[in-house]
Amino acid sequence: MLDRKFIRDNVELVRKAVEEKDERADVKRFLEVDHRERELLTKVEQLRYRRNRISKQIGVLRQQGRDISRKISEMREVVGQIREFEDQLRTVRDELENLLLSFPNIPDGSVPAGIDKKDNVQIKSWGEIPEFDFRPLPHWELGERLDILDLKRATRIAGSGFALFKGAGAKLQRALINFMLDLHTNKHGYTEVLTPFLVESFSLVGTGQLPRMEGAMYVCRNDDLFLSPRGEVAITNIHRNEVLEPGLLPINYVAYTPCFRREAGSYGRDTRGLTRVHQFDQVELVKFVRPEDSANELEKLLADVEEVIQLLGIPYRVMALCAGDLSFAAAKCYSVEVWACGMKRYLEVSSCSNYTDFQARRMNIRFRRSEASRSEFVHTLNAPGVALPRVTIAIMENYQTSDGTILVPEVLRGYMDGLDMVQ
Repeated sequence: MLDRKFIRDNVELVRKAVEEKDERADVKRFLEVDHRERELLTKVEQLRYRRNRISKQIGVLRQQGRDISRKISEMREVVGQIREFEDQLRTVRDELENLLLSFPNIPDGSVPAGIDKKDNVQIKSWGEIPEFDFRPLPHWELGERLDILDLKRATRIAGSGFALFKGAGAKLQRALINFMLDLHTNKHGYTEVLTPFLVESFSLVGTGQLPRMEGAMYVCRNDDLFLSPRGEVAITNIHRNEVLEPGLLPINYVAYTPCFRREAGSYGRDTRGLTRVHQFDQVELVKFVRPEDSANELEKLLADVEEVIQLLGIPYRVMALCAGDLSFAAAKCYSVEVWACGMKRYLEVSSCSNYTDFQARRMNIRFRRSEASRSEFVHTLNAPGVALPRVTIAIMENYQTSDGTILVPEVLRGYMDGLDMVQ
């Protein structure tokens, strides 16, 4: 959420962000409602002052034994006006809150200009793309041949857009989760948490998914609960409505987080295999940091994600997202994309995002620099570290052999009882 005063003082910058991110926030209406709210608040405060003054006058007249009927009548009139304006104020504030929730975060000054993903800028790459003396197969063919991925039976169970892993395929998922959790906790210094997989609506408002994206989520209507669409939602809400005491920042959390999205299956060529699925696992990284540290912490976050992929031996590239391709809540984002030989394309496995104080304002997460200092909003960052389906694709397709088997990356073999090949 943007600060109201910031919007008033930076109207053109906000309009530009709304346009760049292709949002529907109404800047003109916000300014009108914001002005009306301040007018009503002034009237209410003036009337309350008048009410208090009349109350004192009534007290004096009573002590003097004089008639107070006119003052009582005046008091009733003022109290009625206060109630009327307070009702208007509540209505205006509700509209103002909804308007504020519609404004996207402002892109950082270092973000490339552009309107969509074709304007994203590659800033680095790592690893050599494997070359084969045979035609590499896509992962869905490999998985079926090796009987480790059964998409047909998954469809029978839950419909399209779901996966069923078997044998070494299921073990690979568990190995990836444990490998990443161990790396991020033991080497990168994150604290592991295990959060609920269901979240209430206000948790999604806090991280920016609601009210915009309800149609893309699975909802438990009877309980006002949603299956979490992103790993960040539950983790970032851990400190909602809290003031973090001096010395606690930075706070770094990591968690295994199943995620659920209804949007999968509507992207043409991405409907086959594991590229877009309704249910997927990931290991999520979330940071709470001081405002002046968030730019540097974003680079650290990216490095932590990169190390996962480097240890797996998968070639990848890092793209700086342009303003038009940023998410609603992000001020800056790096997309980490792995190469998949069978599909012959790059696939995003992580988006490393700095939200500045945007989410913290929506969730009221603050910190103090010292016991005597005023509280300030923290900055939040997050990244999948990393999402499993597309990493699984890259492992299966890049590590395949001419005889149809799949080598297991060395770093995972200890998590798979020493298995070095899926055959």
